[in-house]
Amino acid sequence: MSAIEKHLCKTEGCDKPATLQCPTCVKLEIPGSFFCSQDCFRKSWGAHKAAHTVSDPKGTFNPFPSYQFTGKLRPVYPLTPKRQVPEDIPRPDYAERADGMSVMERTYGNAQMSTITGQDLEIMREVCRLGREVLDIAARAIKVGVTTDEIDRIVHEATIERKAYPSPLNYYNFPKSVCTSVNEVICHGIPDQRKLEDGDIVNIDISLYKDGFHADLNKTYFVGEVDEASKKLVKTTRECLQKAIDMVKPGTKYRDLGAAIEKHAKANGFSVVRTYCGHGVGKMFHSAPNVPHYASNRAIGVMKAGHVFTIEPMINAGSYDDQTWRDGWTAVTVDGKRSAQFEHAILVTETGYEVLTCRLLTSPKSHLDGI
Repeated sequence: MSAIEKHLCKTEGCDKPATLQCPTCVKLEIPGSFFCSQDCFRKSWGAHKAAHTVSDPKGTFNPFPSYQFTGKLRPVYPLTPKRQVPEDIPRPDYAERADGMSVMERTYGNAQMSTITGQDLEIMREVCRLGREVLDIAARAIKVGVTTDEIDRIVHEATIERKAYPSPLNYYNFPKSVCTSVNEVICHGIPDQRKLEDGDIVNIDISLYKDGFHADLNKTYFVGEVDEASKKLVKTTRECLQKAIDMVKPGTKYRDLGAAIEKHAKANGFSVVRTYCGHGVGKMFHSAPNVPHYASNRAIGVMKAGHVFTIEPMINAGSYDDQTWRDGWTAVTVDGKRSAQFEHAILVTETGYEVLTCRLLTSPKSHLDGI
């Protein structure tokens, strides 16, 4: 009789005997993925899922076959390996950490909002301009049959060509260089092997880091021929963003933006996501203030000249409620209906505002004006 091979739990700090195996690793024939319990498996998921990024897959698959998806969209794995950033490109503080945590954000992110002025403001303007260039490059790649992973490759290469670091990469272990959110995905979609289909809507969320500052912006695009309901949703979302931008000036309370956004969304039959909000941006990827997009919120703070922050309303065709896929990132609508988003980084000036991530003269023609 042959000896029975024994396995120990792969969760860090746990050496209990283990018999449970990760189902994705079994499909990929990746050995050694044993866990003593479902609880240990869940605790290890953030680090363990990196094992699924094989370079020579035998085929694509849904990594969460037992998950109750809310809509028609499915993840298409395996993910491609983590893209590399040249050593000479400066990195944010979380880029090399195993947990992807930003110590700066944990330490200072909720502190009183700082102002960006002088030479720092000129750097911020340039970084935001570069972010816009990268978004425009990604936009030109959108077409039926292109995978979101291919868009990630294009974004990654365009970013490092500008000697910048793609801010999403390894941020709290996010595995890619851009967020691509398709149809019912609200935000934080992970680029994978799924091909864009005729009639999809896709949000491309670009963030990059250069010379000590982050840029952040996004836009929702049409893929092929899109139905009228989706066109209305996207158009309304863009209008919601503009109504909030038009309120920006010294003395405006951050909490007041949400009322203008929600009023316009509801008037058009849509709802406003409450889980995610705009934020300060600059030396930190995310910092004070929080900028909710819904009415009757409790955000604190008053706009002052030199503040830089994002407004990024997420508007849903159905319920505003959301849930998250088992990858820990992909936020989707609970009813499977579509969601759209637009985002700009805004500077508060002495008399009003400046959109730092605005369209360039070289930006591709848009299905909507002004972004």
